[in-house]
Formats: sequence, structure tokens, C-alpha cells
Amino acid sequence: MPQFTASELADRLQGQVIGDANVVLTGFAPADTARPGDLTFAENERFLARAETSAAAAVLVAVEVPSTKTLIRVANARIAYARVLPLFFPEPVFAPGVHPTAVVAASATVPATAYLGPHVVVGERVRLGERVMLEAGVCLGADCQIGDDSHLFPRVTLYPGAQVGQRVRIHAGAVIGSDGYGYVFDNGVHRKVPQVGIVIVQDDVEIGANVTIDRGALGSTVVGRGTKIDNLVQIGHNVVLGEHCLLVAQVGIAGSTRVGNLVTMAGQAGVAGHLKIGDRVVIAAQSGVMNDIPAGEKWLGAPARPATQMKRLLLATEKLPDLLKRVAQLERHAGATASPSGGASAAEP
Repeated sequence: MPQFTASELADRLQGQVIGDANVVLTGFAPADTARPGDLTFAENERFLARAETSAAAAVLVAVEVPSTKTLIRVANARIAYARVLPLFFPEPVFAPGVHPTAVVAASATVPATAYLGPHVVVGERVRLGERVMLEAGVCLGADCQIGDDSHLFPRVTLYPGAQVGQRVRIHAGAVIGSDGYGYVFDNGVHRKVPQVGIVIVQDDVEIGANVTIDRGALGSTVVGRGTKIDNLVQIGHNVVLGEHCLLVAQVGIAGSTRVGNLVTMAGQAGVAGHLKIGDRVVIAAQSGVMNDIPAGEKWLGAPARPATQMKRLLLATEKLPDLLKRVAQLERHAGATASPSGGASAAEP
């Protein structure tokens, strides 16, 4: 079990110890479940209160506060949390080698530093980089390429020709390079349009479990450097995702849409095909995007509109029940004051 002193962790995090610098930390846990020897973190007053009453031995904080605990003060508690967690919970390391049940084509390039787990299938002319890890049941079609230090979790499938960069993580069940959804109506039937392109996944991308990314009909579907894709996302053929985008669970992007850099799409957002989404756009959860979005804007709703416009519409919608009630009252009043003949009321001259 890894263990560190508060001083050692502070040095790694460019932080400052307030309290006992020699306290030994043997784990990391949320305040509610922390045990003696654990480190926890607190990024606001509510978390600070929990940490103070917990059994934790030390707390990561962004500000100096009165405390009975040893504090490790850092610039940003959440960033420090992300950096320190792997120290206490390192990922499993697979010894290089090829499992006896793996099937590897003779024309494939597999360096001695790679790990191929049980029942892995590596097709013709596949090229693996150094220290690539392929866990059980991974299937790589012909002519796939995977860069150095990439990690494919169990049952990932790469269709022929897929290109994966360096330090890419693809989680269990993801399918990269399946056919795009392309058909034409011909003589009463839907005729399949052959999908002959590929998928290119650039460096430092993470792809969640059961994600599907379609190959290009012609050309490539591209996932830009540093982009992070959550579980159960669908990316259509010839989509181009920019760099450092965030796609949350169940996002769907239809074919040939181009997405800029640093775009965030919240859960279950859907984007129609052949659109252009600018840099730094934020699309709220469950939005349905049917139009291009200029750079820097936030859109929400279905159909999606700019956030300020959509918020006004939502506020107006909330007032509709009271408005309908007032209209009904006015109609009843007008009917009560009308003359039997439908002319002016008796109160009028």
C-alpha cells in the first residue's frame, strides 16, 4: 500500500503544509468514509465542515482555514485531488508479452514492450506502438495503427484501417470504425452506400465504454487531440471533432458535422448532420441542435436556441397557466356584461 508524508505530497503538488508535515498518509477517501491515515479534500465550506469532523489525518484545501487537521494548501483543491489520486490508486501494470490464446497475424508489428491479453485478435499489417496494452478480447482489424502508451480495455473493437494516436484510452465495449448510417432509396428499397473511409483518433483522447464512432463514408471521421468522450456516445460518419472537447454520456452527433475546439456537449445532447459548431461552444443537456452555432455561444433546448433567448421563452412558458386563467376570467366577464342581443350592455348609454 503506497504511503507518503504530508510534506512529500506537498512537494509533489507545489503546496504548503499547515500542521504536522510528518504525518503519514496511507490512503485517500471522501470525508464521509475517511479512516485514520487517509487524506481527503475540501473545496468549499460544506466539505471543510465534513472534513473537520471526519477521521481523516489531513485535508487538501485551497485556502488556509482554522482546523484541527493537518492541511495541505494548494492552488486548486480539485486539480490537486486529480493529481494525487493516482499515487494512492495506481492502475494495474501488465507485464509485456502475448497471451497464448491471442491470435496475431504474421504481418503485424508487435513490439516486445506491448501487452496482448487473452483472446486478443490482431489483424494483418496492424502496427502497435511501444507499451501498448490490449486487454482481453480486443479485436483489431487489418491495417489498424495504435500509438505508444495507448490502452484498450476488454472487448474493444477497431475496424480495419482505424488509426489511434499516443496515450489514448478506449474503454470496454467501444466500437471504432463501424459502418456509417448511409442509404439511398432505389427502386423501392434502401440501398446501402458502402462506407470505405476510416477513423482517426488523435493523441491523448479518452473514449468511454460502449462508444460507437463510425468510419467515414469517404475520407475520415476524426477525433481531435485531448478530447474526452463519455460512455454511450454515438459519433456519425465523417464527423470532425476538434481538440479538447468534452462529450458527456449519450451525446449523438450526426454525419459530416464539424465541431470546433474546446466544445462541451452535455448529456443526451443531439446534433444534426452537416452543421458547424464553433470553438468553445457549450450545448446544454438534452438539447436538440438543428442549426450552426457561432463560436463562444451557449445553446439549450429542443430545438436548441441561444441560452438567453431560450431562458426568456421558458420563463414566458411558465406564465402561460396564469395568463390562460386571466383570459378565461375576462371572457366570462365580457359575456356577463353583454346584452342579450349581443350589443352594448345595459350599463352603456
